[in-house]
Amino acid sequence: MQPGAPGRRVRLLLALLSGLAVALGQAPFDLWPAAILGLALLFQLIRNAGSIRQAAFLGLVAGIGHFALALFWIIEPFLVNAARHGWMAPFALIGMSAGLALFWAAAAASVRGLGGRALAFVAAFTLVEVLRSYVLTGFPWALIGHVWVDTPLVHIASLLGHHALTLLALLAAVGLVQLFSPRLRWWGAGSLAMVCAAALWGGTVAVGPGQGGTAQADPAALSDRPVIRMIQPNAPQHLKWDRTAIPVFFQRQIDYTAAMGLDPAQPRPDLVIWAETALSVILENAEPELEAITLAADGVPVVLGIQRFIGQRTFNSAIYLDGGGTIRAIYDKHRLVPFGEYMPFGEVMAQFGIHGMAASRGGGFSPGAGPRLMDLGGLGHALPLICYEAVFPQAILGAPERPDFLMQITNDAWFGTYSGPYQHLAQARLRAIEQGLPMVRVANTGVSAMIDGHGRVTAALPLDTAGWLDAPLPRALPPTIYALWGELPIMLIILGLLGASVGREIRARRAK
Repeated sequence: MQPGAPGRRVRLLLALLSGLAVALGQAPFDLWPAAILGLALLFQLIRNAGSIRQAAFLGLVAGIGHFALALFWIIEPFLVNAARHGWMAPFALIGMSAGLALFWAAAAASVRGLGGRALAFVAAFTLVEVLRSYVLTGFPWALIGHVWVDTPLVHIASLLGHHALTLLALLAAVGLVQLFSPRLRWWGAGSLAMVCAAALWGGTVAVGPGQGGTAQADPAALSDRPVIRMIQPNAPQHLKWDRTAIPVFFQRQIDYTAAMGLDPAQPRPDLVIWAETALSVILENAEPELEAITLAADGVPVVLGIQRFIGQRTFNSAIYLDGGGTIRAIYDKHRLVPFGEYMPFGEVMAQFGIHGMAASRGGGFSPGAGPRLMDLGGLGHALPLICYEAVFPQAILGAPERPDFLMQITNDAWFGTYSGPYQHLAQARLRAIEQGLPMVRVANTGVSAMIDGHGRVTAALPLDTAGWLDAPLPRALPPTIYALWGELPIMLIILGLLGASVGREIRARRAK
């Protein structure tokens, strides 16, 4: 058809709608049926495309729709200081959406080049979702598989990781399309049966209330567990570094730390955790603040986020204060947010007045040495994750040994109050499921939460709320298959499906 003809316009509109529908499966919407229908529509459009080029363009348009809606929160950091960064917001959203959509375009082109087959669709789109988790430092946000987080299917992640969830979503989509094809109806039924079987298995993993999200804590099971206090000051990003507001938020955290617990049997917690960059001063100048924190904690150890300098380098760090106020451990964040915590070619960009938004120096923060455990004495060893690090499964797989629990501190004020904080929480739950480990998550503006090894939230402070919460730390589960084998099994499955697709296409061409 000629460019601009109605048929072409309709296909492009349908491609855009398919991407938007897939985005509706992400938090906070969690409409997974819409996501499956969107993927089914995209599959139908790609396999009916007139050429590889046309299929690639349809994939690009669908990807732009998906990422523009799912990542709309990306404009929020630029609006914190609108006078300085606001002009970047539309370019950030458009650039991010279009850049990530190139992965979908490549997948769509591959599918069409392999005859538009269902196996090719499943393999190619799963593979590009894996690739965008690694390419250019990786950005595994709004992955297709995240649509299953609030369903029993999510527990497949304990076997094969989050990319297996993407594969299952794509399998459900092609199965739905094949159901309406007389020649492929049984294949479609088989695909859907596999997805249903995975869901049934997942339902048996976490039996009881809240298996998809929120669980009622069993008092008997948690009675002998250490209690951790989460401190959520709810400091909006535009006020967090305001000189008049800094003392208010600091005192709020001090008061929450000193508060007596609601349980007469345990008036004080075993550990207090403050959020990322909880202090406005750098570590080297923080002696008065650390003394005040130690006094308020009254013998209870404290973990908190703070910035520190080593020479000309700045680090986004977490420190562990023992009950006497001595710093026993320091962790430096090693996975930094591009353009937020560091600016690529930072010193050059600084000449034009462009800096990383979360740091004060031209090049922004420096990366730490890598994943490392933090010895918390009687509580065992925690694996600290600062903010964005929790979206990377490899940040946990790369730990020197298995921790007793995961500990995320974050400042989600950067993400606004729309979808970003909820998507971040969903990914934290996935990390707990993948490893079978509990996670304590402390966020400046929320959602602070205690998460068990099944990914269930056992206690939480809502978004945009100031407060503190004491919660027992759930027990760790035995190491999962994913914890033992990582992404090797799912990669073998993906490559096997892709190889089968290539083989079928070669045989089909030889038969012509």
